[in-house]
Amino acid sequence: MEAALVELLAAFPVYRSYLPDGRDDLDTAAAAVRRERPDLGGSLDLLLPLLTDPLRAPALRFQQTSGMVMAKGVEDRAFYRWSRLTLLNEVGADPDLFAVHPDEFHTAMAQRQDSTPATMNTLSTHDTKRGEDVRARLAVLAEDPGWWADTLDRLLAAAPAPDPGFANLLWQAALGAWPISRERLHGYAEKAMREAGDRTTWTGPDRVHERAVHAVVDAAYDDEEVRSILDGAAERVAGPGWSNALAAKLLSLTVPGVPDVYQGSELWEQSLVDPDNRRPVDFTHRRALLAEEAKPAQPRHADDDGRAKLHVVRTALRLRRDRPDLFVRYHPLAASGSGADHVLAFDRGGAVTVVTRLPRGLEAAGGWGDTRLELPPGSWRDLMTDRPAAAEVSGLLDTLPVALLVEDHR
Repeated sequence: MEAALVELLAAFPVYRSYLPDGRDDLDTAAAAVRRERPDLGGSLDLLLPLLTDPLRAPALRFQQTSGMVMAKGVEDRAFYRWSRLTLLNEVGADPDLFAVHPDEFHTAMAQRQDSTPATMNTLSTHDTKRGEDVRARLAVLAEDPGWWADTLDRLLAAAPAPDPGFANLLWQAALGAWPISRERLHGYAEKAMREAGDRTTWTGPDRVHERAVHAVVDAAYDDEEVRSILDGAAERVAGPGWSNALAAKLLSLTVPGVPDVYQGSELWEQSLVDPDNRRPVDFTHRRALLAEEAKPAQPRHADDDGRAKLHVVRTALRLRRDRPDLFVRYHPLAASGSGADHVLAFDRGGAVTVVTRLPRGLEAAGGWGDTRLELPPGSWRDLMTDRPAAAEVSGLLDTLPVALLVEDHR
């Protein structure tokens, strides 16, 4: 019986079920155990009636335990060993799922509007492994994998690491959060390698191995060649990462669901795993920026201190507060032209969201060109720029990589 419970917990595909919801997840785990351990079939036959009754103690305890097993086995162990593209190593995510096609995204959002329109939408929490804008930068690596492979080889040659796979994870964290203080990066390195648990652990630290990893961190600040490589890489991903960050933020605020803005993420959120993402937030600075009431005019990522992101957050949340009637359905909008694959747009019932996707590829292709958006009938105004909006995407997204449109009654 104990062996069957252990196998069920190991095979459970999500953190927990909330019976009677989630019964399918339990059935999925049981089917997996039957395939891998047919000798446990009899034990499963006895267990499952107990585990599917939400009023019985075994079912309650199983639901409590499955989340802990998932958290420690996947989130706090495997995610620090798997370093292929670390933006995917996020709570609730699956590193095998690189992305979804826009059509799949639209289908999922339409289903959410129909079934769970009050679900929570967030990009960062107290428990995310990498802040939302770290992940926005790392998404650029998926568009430019050859360049990153070469860059990583140069970093590994300039600062040899005892575990190249872990070094990949470490350098991605540094790149996404750069510039990051030496102290913060050392703190991340220690937590990451001990959570991985394959070379050193919290309860049995290998000091020799850890010193070698910390020497790699120091090289980012003390070795001129390493610092130059990292500075150059950060400069390369900063622009498209800026675009990704604003796009992700507007999506999280306008897709079906209730938007949640984690403390401090109104501006750039380039924190790493806790406790880094639980540092004090300068709310005085944020209040001062809000008091300016300024719209970003031709912002540049190189000198944007977060005003563009704050403008996106403020504009979208004000619209949702003042005009909830504009967010009552979900309808995808099509695009045509040379850059059609780089725009994602939808109508929530009077509020139209437009965002840029895959900005590195868009830049390589020469920009928007003749790309047009099939807007609903009527006259439209972009609240981000406070100007009339037309179907030509090159004009619509010439100031910011995102737009939020409402009908223009002026």
